[in-house]
Amino acid sequence: KYGVWIPHDLSPHQLQHRVDACMELMTSHRNYQWLRNLITGDEKWVLYVNHTRKRQWLGAGETGVATPKNDLHSKKIMLSVWWDVKGIIHWEILPAGCTVTADLYCQQLYRVAAKLHGKQDRIYFLHDNARPHIAKSTREKLLKLGWITLPHPPYSPDLAPTDYHLFRSLSNYLGEKKFNDENDLKTDLTNFFDQKSQDFYEGGILSLPERWQQVIDSNGAYIVES
Repeated sequence: KYGVWIPHDLSPHQLQHRVDACMELMTSHRNYQWLRNLITGDEKWVLYVNHTRKRQWLGAGETGVATPKNDLHSKKIMLSVWWDVKGIIHWEILPAGCTVTADLYCQQLYRVAAKLHGKQDRIYFLHDNARPHIAKSTREKLLKLGWITLPHPPYSPDLAPTDYHLFRSLSNYLGEKKFNDENDLKTDLTNFFDQKSQDFYEGGILSLPERWQQVIDSNGAYIVES
């Protein structure tokens, strides 16, 4: 059997960082009701043509159906999305050729905050360590908004609900789909977000304590042995 692909070979220091972040979240927030005030989000490239290689049942001597690889420079757009236990708060597609910068990210946070205005007194915010997310201007923006930013260790998609839950489901949904233009893609994304029940979004976020504990149990044991 092949071993699973991992996003990064973590150093002992990075493993320790993961354990420390999870310990902090487990011990400083014993009552997990605050997870219902958690906002999270991320960015994802969405392809116009999605090829998925699947396992096939074949008889002796039969040849499997070939699956073409995606083009090296496939036509794609950048999707940005923010959500909580109730569902999607805000999502948008960036103009062609545009990527997320710190200035753009701050503008996006302003639009998210506008949609949340008056709905929650306290907001806990979880995002990864992409450069626009940790830029000085972004930190100042979050401070101005009064959001509580949760610690997130580098190279930890298993601790980011958008990666392990929302985007995984979206990738499965888009498998084998082809889109003629941006409007078709937007319509399909709208259908995907709307068809998900609140239980789906709630389950993705409320699974975080279990994942923190898994990191403490697995990585923590490795660090002690080292």
